[in-house]
Amino acid sequence: MLPPFELNCVEQHIQQKVRENYRDRHVIIGRCAHLTKPNHIHAEQGRGQCQARHLCYRGCPYGGYFSSNSSTIPWAAKTGNLTLRPDSVVHSIIYDEQKQKATGVRVIDANTKQATEFYAEIIFVNAACLNTNLILLNSTSKRFPNGLGNDNGLLGKYVAFHNYRGSLTARFEGYENGYYYGRRPTTAFMPSFRNVFKQETDFLRGYMVAFAASRTGWGQGHGAGFGADFKENITRPGEWGVFMMMQGETVPKAENHVRLSPDLRDAWGVPQLVVSVGYDANDERVLQDFLTQGAEMLDKAGCTGISPSDSGQAPGLDIHEMGGCRMGRDPKTSLLNQWNQLHACQNVFITDGAAMTSVGNQNPSLTFMALTARAANHAVEELKKRNL
Repeated sequence: MLPPFELNCVEQHIQQKVRENYRDRHVIIGRCAHLTKPNHIHAEQGRGQCQARHLCYRGCPYGGYFSSNSSTIPWAAKTGNLTLRPDSVVHSIIYDEQKQKATGVRVIDANTKQATEFYAEIIFVNAACLNTNLILLNSTSKRFPNGLGNDNGLLGKYVAFHNYRGSLTARFEGYENGYYYGRRPTTAFMPSFRNVFKQETDFLRGYMVAFAASRTGWGQGHGAGFGADFKENITRPGEWGVFMMMQGETVPKAENHVRLSPDLRDAWGVPQLVVSVGYDANDERVLQDFLTQGAEMLDKAGCTGISPSDSGQAPGLDIHEMGGCRMGRDPKTSLLNQWNQLHACQNVFITDGAAMTSVGNQNPSLTFMALTARAANHAVEELKKRNL
């Protein structure tokens, strides 16, 4: 674990008030994939320290935020065994009826539209949850007319996601002499405190809370004026504001699914994906509980002007889709075994969010990476034993 970022003075105040008023709620600093103090291995990868710019979503030029571009691809390139092929649109996985296994991947060039087939003993599909489902659904053959490995008809079903609809804003008076350094790329987190040890609410599962305090605006009349007065004005930070949001767990269900369009195709001839995913009554109750509890916690922390909000945004307008190609021991109720292999085509591994059977309320990407490393080790061992 690298050294964490620190909570600022207002966040520490809220942390203390939460501790005083709630025995089951714990405010911590979020730990995400940022290099606060790079180790030697990070330097070998060409990565630098996080600069607290909070532009991670644009791609970090310092490699301070983990991504395949900054870490795993350069690391793989050093082995001499990596070939990058940009502008490649995966069309489908090739299944050999005689060998009864997958033998390769069909790829369409994004520019020329020319199809190319690549062959391999083992295939890992990590296209991100929904596109992984699309590729598998589009990988049809005489053996698998409804999609690769889809003997039970469950491929594309039980898609789940995180509910981000709820948020609150508030003001905080005090600590006018306090400030902070840079634009910290993480927030304060509060792990789920609902239904943790027993069912105690009128909804299933729970939600994680994230919040941050910052000096809002700059001075009085931001944007007005010119010259020395203007420059002097914008050096004076405004009042403290607090933003709080939820990351709620949704319950996987068969009705939330994706399927291929029977008539619409994209520019490369791949059927478009129809996404039929929505909220249910349980999601609405989770949302309302967060808005109620969030407002109560901010009030007890001394915040004012508390304003709850429901964005009403559609699922998928944020991050963390999961499911559709779920793991399980029984081929009748799942598509992947405990090693992330398709039950019905075991030289194909699915290790991204599509493999998940539930979503929790935590950030899931490290779990995907752990599953991938575990499955890759298993694939190598099985290949050595000539089992694949």
